[in-house]
Amino acid sequence: MSVSPRPGPPPGPRPGPPPQSWSGDDADAVGHPAVDAVVQAMANAANLAPADQIAQFEAAYQTLRETLATIDQA
Repeated sequence: MSVSPRPGPPPGPRPGPPPQSWSGDDADAVGHPAVDAVVQAMANAANLAPADQIAQFEAAYQTLRETLATIDQA
């Protein structure tokens, strides 16, 4: 017996608020370039397909781990 995969969401814009434009001068900026870039990447990932979001989350996690490691060494 074979099971066919379940269909995913239809292509096109995703529901929810539009992505926010990120500028380093924004009040939400934390002041660390690597962390600010990760936050921007997470905002941009909202428009990606779920499978592509996973890759963005993994890259963000790795960047944050490396950033924290360098801070701990200082």
